[in-house]
Amino acid sequence: MTLSLSSLPEHYRALVIGASGGIGGGFVRHLAGDPRCAEVIALSRSGHAAEGAKITPGRIDLEDPATIDAAMEAAFADGPVHLVIVASGILHEGDLSPEKTWRHIDANALARVFAVNTTGPALVAKAVLGRLPREGKSVLAALSARVGSISDNRLGGWHAYRASKAALNQIIRTCSIELARKRPDGLIIGLHPGTVDTALSEPFQGNVPEGKLFTPDYSAGRLLEVIDTLTPQHSGRCFDFAGEEVLP
Repeated sequence: MTLSLSSLPEHYRALVIGASGGIGGGFVRHLAGDPRCAEVIALSRSGHAAEGAKITPGRIDLEDPATIDAAMEAAFADGPVHLVIVASGILHEGDLSPEKTWRHIDANALARVFAVNTTGPALVAKAVLGRLPREGKSVLAALSARVGSISDNRLGGWHAYRASKAALNQIIRTCSIELARKRPDGLIIGLHPGTVDTALSEPFQGNVPEGKLFTPDYSAGRLLEVIDTLTPQHSGRCFDFAGEEVLP
């Protein structure tokens, strides 16, 4: 599937954080294939990314504010960046796993999940929003999740992950108010990718209905199509892979 983001300027530059991950890699591949895109800056903690003539790899660590500032300064020094996507996230690793009950709530786990899922994207917003072009559409998008919706929470559990994504959605909403005053053509949005066949979802795929487990390339492609349809009036909100709003 070849995408062309017609709502962004010709020869736009894009930046993907979490480029070595499943969905992040999908974003990089699609953007590099867009004839309108001049460059894809592909950042990750490892510094690894897909290879391609348009792809510029680099390092960033969402838990190290200095690397965020340095990476954004370097990216924008080479010219305007019209699309920034934060595709990093954590649900489980090592002994850290989603809580099944309040009895499993742990301070260290909360701190780790919030650092990656909330604080990191918030610091990216701090470094990016004031650098976005003053005219023409520009977008900062961060992967959120439907389980971060407070109104849609009917099952409980997954306390740290749910709370970190709900907090991310609030950061996005709050930043959108200031962005509308300073960059009226700009957007900051959350994106729900669905259940994607990646290491993040692998332990929890058993209950996914048939046809609802997406490949990274499919999910990334659908989300880019959604981004292409959004306008500044959609800023501050969260949308899923089908373009439907995920209510707070």
